[in-house]
Amino acid sequence: MPLPDELRRLDADLPACPATLLRLLTLLERDEVPGGEIAALIETDLALAGALLRTVNSAMFGLLRRVETVGEALRYLGLREVAALTFETALRAAFAPSPAMQALWQQASRCGLLMGRSAAALELDAFHAHTAGLFSRSGQAVLLAHAPQRYGALLAGLGHDRDALLAAEAQAFGVDHAAYGSALCAAWGLAGGVVRFLRERVRPAPQWQGLDRHTRRLLALGAAVDSLLAEADLDLAARQGGVDPACPPEALRQALQRPWSVLQDQPA
Repeated sequence: MPLPDELRRLDADLPACPATLLRLLTLLERDEVPGGEIAALIETDLALAGALLRTVNSAMFGLLRRVETVGEALRYLGLREVAALTFETALRAAFAPSPAMQALWQQASRCGLLMGRSAAALELDAFHAHTAGLFSRSGQAVLLAHAPQRYGALLAGLGHDRDALLAAEAQAFGVDHAAYGSALCAAWGLAGGVVRFLRERVRPAPQWQGLDRHTRRLLALGAAVDSLLAEADLDLAARQGGVDPACPPEALRQALQRPWSVLQDQPA
């Protein structure tokens, strides 16, 4: 995808989409996706498969026993969730690690998981919602990779105030992170709804009215999840009254740990 002029002038590179993900997207477009083909595809990339299994076996998912293969992960979590986690693993690997980058991915991971698990209530596709949340910080990752010290200082000082951060990005780089995030999603061949979410999520809610219903719902879900995760520690947020009593921290933690397949089997 050709970059807009303002992005080309900054000369910050967009990482290429890994070939495994391109083939995975092709498989996911089928009406019936064979789990065996998905597992075999992921396992052809040993680094990707290993990182995926480390994520699945992490404390975030709270599994009672260790998952040893991608096939086992598919059986427990379901195809779409494993696909979403594969995208997360590949996205992390596309950028050089650093403490600031790790903090971004921690935020993005929680955002993606909560959006994916909340999507059904708004009649949204869970995989698309998870992907939208996961890539929500990808534009920031591009700027951080381009100017680690300069942009790292902006994130450290203004990361809690999105409006102030956007203004500082425009002043410092001539473009904000939403432009890079949407460009990266388009370059990686993600769904149009995800690309629009990344492009529009920095606009004030009153400006969403002209957008299509699906995009408005995805933006509303993203805004709600961002608000819930504004405090890094959910327990601290609850003690300070920052979390709605109708959705206490323990409920959020359980939502993060339960696979979509479990949630979909529960009564509304």
